[in-house]
Amino acid sequence: MAKNRNKKKKAGADSMDTTEPTVSDSAQAMDTSEPGASRPAAGGLNRIQKGRPMKRSKNVRKKKALEKAISKTEQSFEKVAKSENKKQRTQSAKQLYD
Repeated sequence: MAKNRNKKKKAGADSMDTTEPTVSDSAQAMDTSEPGASRPAAGGLNRIQKGRPMKRSKNVRKKKALEKAISKTEQSFEKVAKSENKKQRTQSAKQLYD
């Protein structure tokens, strides 16, 4: 069966119904609300990204990377606190024997 891609439809076959009023013809109420008033304050890690939406796999990798970076910083803070605690204990032990 031949494909009829480039053949035009006959003018009388499908005529458009123009009796109904369109949306622009009817009266509409004007929106007077401020565009930024209903939005919550943006901040933190939950940012809204403009443009095309990310694919799921890329999004998952990005979230995992953020979680990993946060856990690494927490681990480094714990390590520093542990070393400071150890320094204090050794200093207090030295003072006992001096």
